[in-house]
Amino acid sequence: MLLATFGIAFTTLQSYSVATSLEDAFGIQPYYSGIGMALIVGLIIFGGVKRIAQVAEILVPIMAGGYLLIALIVLAMNLSAIPDTLVMIVKSAFGLEPAFGGGIGAAILMGVKRGLFSNEAGLGSAPNVAAVAHIPHPANQGIVQAFSVFIDTIVLCTCTALIILLGSAYDPSSTDTVQGVALTQASLATHMGDYGRMFVSIALLLFGFSTILYNYYLGENSVSYLTKSGNHGFYMNAFRVIIICLCCTGAILDLGTVFAFADLSMGLLALVNLFALALLFKVAKRVMKDFDDQRKEGNKTPTFEAVRFQDLELDQESWPTNDSHR
Repeated sequence: MLLATFGIAFTTLQSYSVATSLEDAFGIQPYYSGIGMALIVGLIIFGGVKRIAQVAEILVPIMAGGYLLIALIVLAMNLSAIPDTLVMIVKSAFGLEPAFGGGIGAAILMGVKRGLFSNEAGLGSAPNVAAVAHIPHPANQGIVQAFSVFIDTIVLCTCTALIILLGSAYDPSSTDTVQGVALTQASLATHMGDYGRMFVSIALLLFGFSTILYNYYLGENSVSYLTKSGNHGFYMNAFRVIIICLCCTGAILDLGTVFAFADLSMGLLALVNLFALALLFKVAKRVMKDFDDQRKEGNKTPTFEAVRFQDLELDQESWPTNDSHR
């Protein structure tokens, strides 16, 4: 399910978002954007051109910081309207009218679906990357991952929602209102002109490109695990070809088709992972208790010693008893 969701569905969705953004800001036809992304991604995953990915790693945090700065500027420009807008959001989702009309359930459903796509909480994808970090205790990384969900959803997503609602581009009564990332660009343009529209497009290009590489990394791990018994090279090359094709096809699909497949695969992945989380709850509880106990004892940097948890069948080599690896 991880392979289907991130390797296929989310790659298609990112390609669509980037192509739509470039078309709205610069008038570039989606199929040209798709071909361009396919060529660059192909050079990296087939040709080993790592420099492009390294440049993206440097630019993405800068663009993320720039987006947050622009969002704060927009909020400062509309400071007096923010309280009423927040009240409108709450009333629209949880007021009496949505309660009788089934709007609360719809709001929660949409929030869960788009929240999962944004922060990946509960999908089981982030541990593939988080496990690479060298930390003295697993609880450290767990806390960092939980905090990242807060920053992504509560801070960044709320900023984006306020940019849209404080602008004049969004009209819920109109059937011609733009959707997806084009709506964010149009809304930002009402606050800061076309420069805001172009900034979002460039930022999304970097975000989408780096996310496609991230999705490929997750898919590559899944393929490696599933094909480790034999024919590994063939299946890996086949997966790479699929990724390149998805960069092209995702750019020209419609929003409903892209999100329908992503929502389906994401929901199935969440069900599988939540079952695994339930099985691992006792393990996580004991590990977290060990972290809290060490903190209460005055240890500012708790260290995890796997030998004290022999019954949990942990990988002893990943958690040596000395601190030389830290």
